[in-house]
Amino acid sequence: MALENTVEACDFVLFGTKGDLARRKLLPSLYQLERAGLIDPQTRIIGVARNQMDCEEYVQLVKENLQTFMSDELDETVWKRFSAKLDYLCVDMKDHGAYAVFKEHVDSDRTMVCYLATPPSIYGDICKGLHQAGVIDPSVRVVLEKPIGHDLASSKVINEQVATYFQENQIYRIDHYLGKETVLNLIALRFANSIFATNWDHNCIDHVQISVAESVGIEGRWGYFDEAGQMRDMVQNHLLQILSLIAMEPPTTLDADAIRDEKLKVLKALRPINSSNVSEKTVRGQYSSGFVRGQEVPGYLEEPDANQKSETESFVALKVELDNWRWAGVPFYLRTGKRMPTKVSEIVIYFKSQPHNLFKDSFATLPPNKLTIRLQPDEAVEVTVMNKVPGLTGASSMNLQKTKLDLSFSETFSDERIADAYEKLLLEVMLGNQALFVRRDEIEQAWTWVDGIIDAWKNSNEPPEPYQAGTWGPVASIALLARDGRAWYESKVGRKAK
Repeated sequence: MALENTVEACDFVLFGTKGDLARRKLLPSLYQLERAGLIDPQTRIIGVARNQMDCEEYVQLVKENLQTFMSDELDETVWKRFSAKLDYLCVDMKDHGAYAVFKEHVDSDRTMVCYLATPPSIYGDICKGLHQAGVIDPSVRVVLEKPIGHDLASSKVINEQVATYFQENQIYRIDHYLGKETVLNLIALRFANSIFATNWDHNCIDHVQISVAESVGIEGRWGYFDEAGQMRDMVQNHLLQILSLIAMEPPTTLDADAIRDEKLKVLKALRPINSSNVSEKTVRGQYSSGFVRGQEVPGYLEEPDANQKSETESFVALKVELDNWRWAGVPFYLRTGKRMPTKVSEIVIYFKSQPHNLFKDSFATLPPNKLTIRLQPDEAVEVTVMNKVPGLTGASSMNLQKTKLDLSFSETFSDERIADAYEKLLLEVMLGNQALFVRRDEIEQAWTWVDGIIDAWKNSNEPPEPYQAGTWGPVASIALLARDGRAWYESKVGRKAK
């Protein structure tokens, strides 16, 4: 049964229901959708893990998770409705025969949505098990969490395993950044406002900065992160997806494939970074001990279970260029790292400076206008403009100052709760809308570009540059922009926009 533009009943099967992602994000998001009245009364939520547990124990576990990880208090009326939808199955996900239990627990009259909150290495096992159980039909949807592989070759293996049992229109590859309100707003901002739509190219824009900074370190994920690194963990998916939305051409419609076709063109236009230019276009770093928000923190090599010889990067800065007409000569500077001064994700669009300054008597150099799109912690859109300072003056010149036109989501939409990104994405899966999910060819094109950089790093034999925890990365990242006469934008992060 298709679910298009209406919320209909489904069997939502959550594989890995006891994992960190399910406990912190997915179950609270499903509860919030229930609270908002966006889940059909007949929908069932089936948790799957390999632990022996009856349904009552599972319901109690979910309640404890919600109380731990939600900022809102549990509404008993909502909880009563939500808990009635819960069920649990004990399944060894590597045992294909164990999936026979699904035949009795899913309703063929309802669409089955399978969320794979598990290691990607067992995606193939889950899909094969569901196939052998005879519960896959064209209406079934499968949601894949990142990372899908650690390079192009492994990504193709995993995607092919899933594609053996599911068509592309059944597969939802999730990137939670695509569910953030300010990221969604990029499409509206660009294509619904002529002030931006007609000034969004190399004629008007000087450069673009995308920063995704984290104040945390590895958080006990040494085994995973040391194999991945910041390039695979953040750049290959989150940052390249944001860049694609900023740089894409107007889609013909808002249909899923129309949008994803344009994003793919951007990824194909990325100028390769390889051994010939990697030292000029990239910076990678690894944090040493320092202080974050006044608290002393260990260095990367001092984290629990650390390999003292590790050369994995915890910071990446890139100068990215697109070989197409719209963005010729406009660099995109990308930066992401762990153990930075604060947690913040921002996009800053720098427009070109005025060619002639009428106000040089009071303002020697007119700064460029900036469009700042803040994804977290406080979602907002700001435009920096020049204004006259109010007041009387005997001079013939006007005094100017920079001011911000500020659209803070939390203040402008104060009556509206800002939904978590996962809430939006889970709803879109249940509705059957793929626009906010990543297509296979996008994933593989992003890996092709990223693999070139990682290979160049390996061939250079240069270790990552150290940077002190609590700083904005290696000094070389400052030089990356300074060589072009530019500097990283440092906002008043972590505070409410005013």
